[in-house]
Amino acid sequence: QRTKDKGQRTKDKGQRTNLENWLELLPHQAAIATARQVGTFGPVLAPMAACSTGIWAIAQGFELIQTGCCQQVIAGAVEAPITRLTIAGFDKMGVLATTGAYPFARHREGLVLGEGAAVLILESADLALSREVPVYGQLLGFGLTSDAAHATSPSPDRQSAIAAVKQCLERSYITPAAIDYIHAHGTGTRLNDQNEAELIQKLFPQGVPVSSTKGATGHTLGASGALGAAFCLMALKHQVLPPCVGLQESDFDLDLVITPRQCEVQRILNFSFGFGGQNAVMALGHFST
Repeated sequence: QRTKDKGQRTKDKGQRTNLENWLELLPHQAAIATARQVGTFGPVLAPMAACSTGIWAIAQGFELIQTGCCQQVIAGAVEAPITRLTIAGFDKMGVLATTGAYPFARHREGLVLGEGAAVLILESADLALSREVPVYGQLLGFGLTSDAAHATSPSPDRQSAIAAVKQCLERSYITPAAIDYIHAHGTGTRLNDQNEAELIQKLFPQGVPVSSTKGATGHTLGASGALGAAFCLMALKHQVLPPCVGLQESDFDLDLVITPRQCEVQRILNFSFGFGGQNAVMALGHFST
């Protein structure tokens, strides 16, 4: 009985310790830790918008600089979702793949969870030029909307997602014909890829190169939009489009990038569509003095 009581006390103590340390598990801890490390006294924000979080974070940083609140902003997202609880939840929804992630493929069967992060340093063009630092690209604008519909499924009419793309283009002062590449959300699920392909076909009937990098990275959930931004900036720098890894056959009438494609790239759209109907679209462009 004494052994049992001792085990119970140890368990209770562990539970108390977890409860006492709950503040260390809050979503803004990564942002706070970063602020502490660099010694900034500026605003610390931690937006939460499901799979659109990465773009949301960069959009907020963009606005802080545009409004003059900050000269520089560290913006990005990180996620490490490979836990038993997360896997069980996605498995229960029936969206996990059994063999691999193949966005836009005919035989796609779902997503594969991935872990990752991407962080950008944002600053005004004047400051970047005065510091003579390498500039990877220019943020042109954003579109942010919500479906206000289902918790996990995108709205069938795609009107809010379409509005996000149009909003982004208008704020960036560019037309659909000016886009050289779309980094798609492309999770590899039947529903997402179908909706996204139809959206692209509707808004870009002239055809534009499209790919999703989740076949290589897996779906990093909240970090995926920030990772997408990093891929877009590398495409602008090297003038090479990243491919849909694993794609062989597709049902969609899209110009899908199957192997790395060398081409002239000046303006790019980066898509994120998250649970709860979170639609986020970012436009990036080549920076020239």
